[in-house]
Amino acid sequence: MYTSAKPYFYGTGRRKSSVARVRLYPGTGSITINGRDIDDYFGLETMKLIINQPFEVTGTVGKFDIVASVKGGGFSGQAGAIRHGASRALLLADETFRPALKKAGFLTRDPRMKERKKYGLKAARRASQFSKR
Repeated sequence: MYTSAKPYFYGTGRRKSSVARVRLYPGTGSITINGRDIDDYFGLETMKLIINQPFEVTGTVGKFDIVASVKGGGFSGQAGAIRHGASRALLLADETFRPALKKAGFLTRDPRMKERKKYGLKAARRASQFSKR
């Protein structure tokens, strides 16, 4: 547990090209992302469900306030990064959550990334049509 004005648990989450720094404060369940409320930041309900998954698995819904700062990627990657960071922070809060979080797959860093563009091609694998001329 880190100590500042209020003690908190910290976890870093990554997904695609997004990186999230997540702090869990004991509280009522409010979620703040980049200084904005979750309803303002994520318009889709599915993104909010993704972020709340670790708390539903561990039975800690409404026991922690989430303050996250996220950089890079799109909304889907950012939601996944926050979920990963929140799961890691929950482990610092209580080590007995590990089996449930591990079984749900929330502690595993998702390695899928965008493939880089190759020289001589238009994209990672896309070549120009009629290349045998």
